[in-house]
Amino acid sequence: MTVRLVLVDDHPMVLKGLRLFLQMQEDMEIVGEASDGNEALTLVKALKPDVVLMDIMMPGMDGIEATRRIHESLPEVKVIVLTSFVDQDHVLPAIRAGAVGYQLKEIEADELAETIRAAYRGMTQLHPKAAGLLVNQFVTGTGDTHTEDLTVESLTRREREVLKEITTGKSNKEIAAELVIAEKTVKTHVSSILAKLELSDRTQAAVYAMKKGWFT
Repeated sequence: MTVRLVLVDDHPMVLKGLRLFLQMQEDMEIVGEASDGNEALTLVKALKPDVVLMDIMMPGMDGIEATRRIHESLPEVKVIVLTSFVDQDHVLPAIRAGAVGYQLKEIEADELAETIRAAYRGMTQLHPKAAGLLVNQFVTGTGDTHTEDLTVESLTRREREVLKEITTGKSNKEIAAELVIAEKTVKTHVSSILAKLELSDRTQAAVYAMKKGWFT
């Protein structure tokens, strides 16, 4: 397994530091670097990497808009936001845009490498502060338009099983192995779960289920 990476940041020193560390990882290859969202979008479309490390605050197109466009055109490419900002104005838009990870630049190098590997496997890893903001969004009702009488019984037995595995951070492939069903079937169940819960991604579904205490 070799994870093909594109690095996006408008600070040369940040790119240099990331490059020095990631080049030491035997299972990772840096295939491109960009300094703004427009350049990142062009690179990603041309190179089709596995994972993109995306800064948020950049001149021209910012990282959130670049993430949204990458997710729309190449949903198989996993975007991890790597930034200095962890607040509601950045975390929630980034996740809604399609980011599968949100980490701060203060992250330990080894933890960053594990976040990249997790994203490659289809798993989500969030900085604790970012995860806390997502949970708080649902706890306070911010942006929560779901009917109060929605229960876990609104899902089929198999959908409940899939959602329970999603809350543990498993990828579709891992869920398929756990439940002994096809990965394509898992994807179908995930789509149905998101439609019933009126959510846009599996991270929101996991947070919603945990907020409701469905599997505790």
